[in-house]
Amino acid sequence: MSDLSLLSPITLGDVELPNRVLMAPLTRTRADGDMPTPIMAEHYAQRASAGLLIAEATAVMEGCVAFYNGPGIYSAEHAKAWKNVTDAVHAKGGRIFLQLWHGGRACHPALNDGKTPVAASAIAITNDEVHTPGGKKAYTVPRALEVSEIPSIVEGFKQGALYAQEAGFDGVEIHAANGYLLDNFLRDGSNLRDDEYGGSLKNRARLLFEVLDAVVDVWGAGKVGIRTSPLNSFNSMKDSDPVGLTSWLGEQFNRYNLAYWHLMRADFFGEQTGDVISAAKAHYNGNLVGNMGYSKEEADASIREGQLAAVAFGVPYIANPDLVERFQAGAELNQADPNTFYVGGEKGYIDYPALK
Repeated sequence: MSDLSLLSPITLGDVELPNRVLMAPLTRTRADGDMPTPIMAEHYAQRASAGLLIAEATAVMEGCVAFYNGPGIYSAEHAKAWKNVTDAVHAKGGRIFLQLWHGGRACHPALNDGKTPVAASAIAITNDEVHTPGGKKAYTVPRALEVSEIPSIVEGFKQGALYAQEAGFDGVEIHAANGYLLDNFLRDGSNLRDDEYGGSLKNRARLLFEVLDAVVDVWGAGKVGIRTSPLNSFNSMKDSDPVGLTSWLGEQFNRYNLAYWHLMRADFFGEQTGDVISAAKAHYNGNLVGNMGYSKEEADASIREGQLAAVAFGVPYIANPDLVERFQAGAELNQADPNTFYVGGEKGYIDYPALK
């Protein structure tokens, strides 16, 4: 036991934080097409008292967007627009990472100039629909990536990491969760390949570690985090042994001195259960960040007991730009309105009140 808490400072890799309250990456569809906007700068700057802001899933390549009005980071123009965001956050004394992302089979031709989405295997998402300019549509069957195409995916992540540096971010998080491309390769329910990128856990994780190596080559491991969700069934995902997958990943991540491992501990839909936090803690020696449904009290206890280094909050940060100050004051939290999560515009995005 220790006297540490959410409000204690910490150094994650090469990044010093004034507290252990992280803002989880939250897709809010406030870009203009895939270009970051001024209200995005205001949104993140409002939340700059977080120990670390992790900006939303951001496409590293053209044709890999899975959200209408979700941002990109694959051109100098994107980097310039994101620079307005990082400058606004830094002006408020904050720190911000960018989440690097490829949507994989969650992409839709209507969002990507008619292109068929790519995936580990030709299996469609079936438990949801995607928002497009023409309304909600069923996901399409993706095509399996050819082995010869995979180096271009890795290069896309590396180029996105370079543009994130140009944009002034303090580091990056690799999105390997929630059924998007890297997670789609990682879990055996969606990867049915029989080549060097399928079958064994080592093969299924090959793409993830090729991307990790490329991004670390740009940033250095101390400014790179990684996010996984071994239990989450979102985007029709499943793994036959999520706890075993977590333990194995922890041992592999020990080869890097990463800033952190951001682990989603549960399943949005409650279909899969298991204690992945304990498995990660038993096998991973670095900074473990927990996420999904933590209260301040549970988060404090997890940090005090040494189970977690920090905790990332998602929905509470939608409605509480001053979440850290509310935790400090023991104040009541604003409640988020789900009707404004993805509608665009200022309402439900930059208009939640701070404490008086």
